[in-house]
Amino acid sequence: MSPATIRDADPQRDAAACAAIYAPSVEGGVTSFEERAPGAAEFAQRIAAITATHPWLVAEDGGEVVGYAYACRHRERAAYRWAVDVSVYVTATRHGQGVGRGLYEALFERLRRQGFQVACAGITLPNEASIALHERLGFLAVGANRRIGWKQGAWRDVGWWQLVLVPAGEDPPPEPLPPEPPPPPG
Repeated sequence: MSPATIRDADPQRDAAACAAIYAPSVEGGVTSFEERAPGAAEFAQRIAAITATHPWLVAEDGGEVVGYAYACRHRERAAYRWAVDVSVYVTATRHGQGVGRGLYEALFERLRRQGFQVACAGITLPNEASIALHERLGFLAVGANRRIGWKQGAWRDVGWWQLVLVPAGEDPPPEPLPPEPPPPPG
């Protein structure tokens, strides 16, 4: 299998593919706590809103989007502005082929350049594959919310993992930068 090319997401070009990759996590599993899978129009809005402040990347192979990863604000309070929540989703046919890892590595590099300090990942438990991916990339388990969400007829736990993107210093860090503009087409 050829390696995927990682690039910035485009709301109009990539929304339908991202929605299709995400839908099984909503409809067929408990990975996402959404109860209805959003369509392409909703995904286009999400990509546009998130990329105003944080990166959203897609992995493309042979012209087909096979995965995506993004970061978003961790919490609303000002003191959290150096922390982000991160997510990665890969089409089922490409699980275990390094697509998720490649997306995350590119995402983390972007986040470091923007000045973000910590990445947080919430994982619905159990999910050994996601835990393994995050821990291979250096995330450490920091806790869990027990019976935090009701999905598919049962209470679900969410475990939390954290990755230090930039080692902490004694002085206040510089303010996070806006996202890098995507390269020109062509």
